[in-house]
Amino acid sequence: MATYEKHFDSALRAAYEAAERYIANLDGRPVAPTESLEALRSRLAKPLAIEGLAPEEVIADLVRDVEGGIMGSASGRFFGWVIGGTLPAAMAADWLTAAWDQNATLYACGPAASIAEEVVGTWLKQLLGLPNRASFALVNGCQLGHVTCLAAARNRLLQEAGWNVECNGLWGAPRLRILAGRQRHGSIDRAARLLGIGYGNIYDLDTDDRGRMRPEALLKALEKERRFRAIVVLQAGEINTGACDPFRDLIPIAKRYDAWVHVDGAFGLWAAASARQRHLVAGMREADSWVTDGHKWLNVPFDCAYAFIAQAEVHRAAMSHRASYLVHSDDARDAIDWNPDWSRRARSFPTYAALRQLGRSGVAELIDRSCQHAHDLVTRIGRLPGAVVLSEAILNQGLVRFLDPTVDASERDHGRWTDEVIRAIAKTGEAFFSGSDWMGRRAMRVSVCNWRTTGQDVERAAIAVERVLNEMNRARGDSLRASGLLVPSDT
Repeated sequence: MATYEKHFDSALRAAYEAAERYIANLDGRPVAPTESLEALRSRLAKPLAIEGLAPEEVIADLVRDVEGGIMGSASGRFFGWVIGGTLPAAMAADWLTAAWDQNATLYACGPAASIAEEVVGTWLKQLLGLPNRASFALVNGCQLGHVTCLAAARNRLLQEAGWNVECNGLWGAPRLRILAGRQRHGSIDRAARLLGIGYGNIYDLDTDDRGRMRPEALLKALEKERRFRAIVVLQAGEINTGACDPFRDLIPIAKRYDAWVHVDGAFGLWAAASARQRHLVAGMREADSWVTDGHKWLNVPFDCAYAFIAQAEVHRAAMSHRASYLVHSDDARDAIDWNPDWSRRARSFPTYAALRQLGRSGVAELIDRSCQHAHDLVTRIGRLPGAVVLSEAILNQGLVRFLDPTVDASERDHGRWTDEVIRAIAKTGEAFFSGSDWMGRRAMRVSVCNWRTTGQDVERAAIAVERVLNEMNRARGDSLRASGLLVPSDT
């Protein structure tokens, strides 16, 4: 065997064995990282040597040096930030993607990747109930998905106003505005900045107590300043509550004013794949563009998301490029016509593998199971002394807060106490939750989208939270309860 083949063999074996050990021990590993910033830097920040190392030695060192600094987001007891795990078929396909090393921008340089992407786009549109005519793009996350969709929106709206933005840019162009709910995700603001629309042209619209846009607020905003073309951003899955905007009410209003309707469905769009949850996104098919992540609920490796645009011609006009040295296909799909990136990883292979592993019924079951686990976790934790449910689980998201047992504790005290509880839970290694602000109150988010999460994981996490609360309350002083001074009510 040639030297380079030996290096591949030993390096890949080392990586496989390390990965196998990691996955096999997930159930016993702490979910949160355990190593300090200083320790990780001291191990990883080595001087760059003049001479290189054997590949297998590099892998062995890397595995050793990152120990304690890997977030256990692959664990079934990870409930933070809407981060999914990785399905076995998707992980294996991702390894092959690296080995095949395809530049999936043109059919000419990645034929199989191109065809797999065609198939994936068709399957996803079927699962999500989107129009067959819609174009699509596989991007690295919903942030770039928003950029892709809003670039197409910018193209169409300015084209209708007689302005060629692709040629002339935005200098002197008619003004555009974005109408979005107050609880929108920050990636919308970043997309507006990147596209030159500017976050100063985003108008905050009133929402209800779950974060859903109010139809009357949209109507009022569209009626005001009618001379400016509008992009309406709706949500399938509010990031804190999981609530979905009332698409059946909102989209017809937007269409009456010739607005472009974009749906941020980073995780919530997957509700369309479940017969039980589909009613939450009823009517969203009538929008103009949609985005959702694969590395959330579909459980494919980072980085993978999907953008869909109903009007393929404006999508292509906003993205496509031609050059004499490129080999463009007349019969197959070239991703460069639909994606903002040029050289790109063949993201289609892990998605293809994940969808084949799950099938339609498996995707639906994963969605429904996650929703049930989120409901059970929020309900179980919310019953604990000193815990209050701020938002019951909608889809796979819910909110719980913790009340400071100190007499006359302020709202600020409750917020600080909630953060302390979140940190204490993470320190146990039993579960991981993240915090968020909701309607002026600090809360712990409960997010479930990992295929590995089981009822036992939910029970284990709930027990850990209960234990932490008991220990913290005792440390603060059980004398308050003994003297008849109860935990303040959540008012």
